[in-house]
Amino acid sequence: MTALGGLTAALDWIGLVVFAASGALVASRKQMDIFGFALLATATGIGGGTLRDILLGQTPVGWVQRPAPLIACVVVAAMVFFSAHILQSRMRLLLWLDAAGLALFAVTGAELAMSTGAGVVPSVVMGVVTATFGGIIRDILGGETPIILSREIYVTAALAAALVFVLSRRAGIGAETALMAGFGVGFVLRGAALHWGWSLPRYRERPGR
Repeated sequence: MTALGGLTAALDWIGLVVFAASGALVASRKQMDIFGFALLATATGIGGGTLRDILLGQTPVGWVQRPAPLIACVVVAAMVFFSAHILQSRMRLLLWLDAAGLALFAVTGAELAMSTGAGVVPSVVMGVVTATFGGIIRDILGGETPIILSREIYVTAALAAALVFVLSRRAGIGAETALMAGFGVGFVLRGAALHWGWSLPRYRERPGR
């Protein structure tokens, strides 16, 4: 495995764990049973990557060939099931775990798309899909409004992370540096939105002429 492949794999695993944990924390807030924890953790952890692999024609999808990510999501779900009560502010932790997972999956999703020969735009889109689709499934299954439909800066952060990575690679910047730059931009942007309440302008109805 190359250095880039090892770094991408490591980041992908970190993103998987934090996304799975965020899904399990939603299950804890909804007071679900252990199977509910496993379902939300799994859907959040591998949902975006599954859609990415299907869109890129990578069949069977990664976790079907190598079930380790699926097993890891279930293990994380079980750990959170027995420890979520210890956390004092689960919602705040959920948001920050989600921010880290968002930035991580945006850059690793874009990198995996580029490795298949995809161009700039498809690679950026695949990064955004990888980063956001699992959260969409999590929110729907958890009975919450999907976060991408709220005013918060979410998809924008994933887009920025993927775009910085892809453009950096196209400019000849080293892979590790590009990955770290993309992650940093995405996480800082999402974190700033959480801290200061940033949001994009909303459409406001205007009277017709």
